[in-house]
Amino acid sequence: MIETVHVPLGNRAYDVRIGDGLLARAGAEIAPLLSRSRVGIVTDANVAAAHLATVQAALTAEGIASEALILPPGETTKGWEQFSRTVEWLLDQKVERRDVVIALGGGVVGDLVGFAAAVLRRGVRFVQMPTSLLAQVDSSVGGKTGINAPQGKNLIGAFHQPSLVLADIGALGTLTPRDFLAGYGEVVKYGLLGDAAFFEWLETNGPAMAAGNMAARAHAVRRSVEMKAEIVVRDETEQGDRALLNLGHTFCHALEAATGYGDRLLHGEGVAIGCALAFELSARLGLCAQEDPSRVYAHLRAMGMKTDLADIAGDLPDADGLLGLMAQDKKVLDGQIRFILARGIGQAFVTADVPTEAVRTLLQDALKNR
Repeated sequence: MIETVHVPLGNRAYDVRIGDGLLARAGAEIAPLLSRSRVGIVTDANVAAAHLATVQAALTAEGIASEALILPPGETTKGWEQFSRTVEWLLDQKVERRDVVIALGGGVVGDLVGFAAAVLRRGVRFVQMPTSLLAQVDSSVGGKTGINAPQGKNLIGAFHQPSLVLADIGALGTLTPRDFLAGYGEVVKYGLLGDAAFFEWLETNGPAMAAGNMAARAHAVRRSVEMKAEIVVRDETEQGDRALLNLGHTFCHALEAATGYGDRLLHGEGVAIGCALAFELSARLGLCAQEDPSRVYAHLRAMGMKTDLADIAGDLPDADGLLGLMAQDKKVLDGQIRFILARGIGQAFVTADVPTEAVRTLLQDALKNR
């Protein structure tokens, strides 16, 4: 069964299609968008090996010609070098303003290709085909595109909504357990920030989802997308409510910078650790009961996920070093770090009123346990 979540953004509205087998239907799904029967596909080497032939065969079956650019896999691809390569390749392919570019892959590919589409000829249309859990529930929806800078993550980018998102939950079967659980970090985030009943559902159904239960995967992706779409519609360019989606990310982005955006810490792993730290900070500040962070830690551990700084291999900066990295985050406003804290599970809010000393002490205590 294929389900549709509509993102109602006026003339930038689009559908997120969720179900098994969507990549094999890609031609039929995309055909109504095309002004001419050709597309450019950008993907990475790992995704190309698993899914490119399926997508191109589906396009060919509908009479749609395609060319593909295959990028190296990994977070380091999300920088100027591969971005420039992508833009120049699309220009070499003579992509026009009315054409469609396909981003086939995880969050790195989706973010980079979306940004390339945003700036190419001052904006061409693109379709997200997210193949990782993290991309299906988060980065493919909402129009935030971009690349990393040496100074920090996602500091260069644009808001550019896709024309369509095809989230094939069957593609999740090709993920390694680690990559799947990294994406689960973003799924948990939705329950923690605004839907206590969804978090409770995850506590019961998360293990089955990780084990491959398709019905559980479909429900988790759909509910995550619904929640993100609701917030994006209220605040498309992150002036207020949309910052809630960054629960756990202020800590996460600092940890990613500290570990070099590499395999030591995947983005979703950093989100999970960051969510646990955000709830621990909230409890220390008297905003929520201590039972709440305990429940967050318990569920993440039950899923076999990273939950503490001790779970990150190798050296980390001291507390002041991590605070310095947090100050580079794009959520900093007038020099103040904005945190997403919680009054309870499902009750997140945005604030800059957090004593630096409380954050420093939290980080010092977390580092002591390494």
